[in-house]
Amino acid sequence: MDEGDVTEILEQTGFAPDESVLTRRQAEVLALRERGVRQSDIAAFLGTSRANVSSIEASARDNVEKARETVAFAEALTAPVRVEVPEGTDLYDVPKEVYDACDAAGVKVNHTAPDLMKIVSDAAGDAIRGREVRVPLLVGVTSEGAVRVRRST
Repeated sequence: MDEGDVTEILEQTGFAPDESVLTRRQAEVLALRERGVRQSDIAAFLGTSRANVSSIEASARDNVEKARETVAFAEALTAPVRVEVPEGTDLYDVPKEVYDACDAAGVKVNHTAPDLMKIVSDAAGDAIRGREVRVPLLVGVTSEGAVRVRRST
């Protein structure tokens, strides 16, 4: 592994430092880690400690998660369909609410009821226990039919 290899990986994946929430070093570490390179080997390559590489990787992953959250927030703001799902709702009731809201807005959602329940459940994580919604949720559907789920307060 050399600097040219890392630069090529970043170029192939379209890393643009001026448009990214990641620093170049964070992008390098993530690119190498995603290719199975051990932190100790990355540390040797970069001339730093494994602990520093671990810190860089953790910061990069935090930044990626914050970027995802920001996109989800922006999509929820602009989604033509927004369904508030209150605490205590049965997960089995959510698809009908979403379908009804989509019909009213003229938006097509390309998911069956079981698929939609799985999407909501997976995205909500521990906000759903069994079939019960334990934390209020906002289910947004974009004009393209993509479903986005956020915890609501």
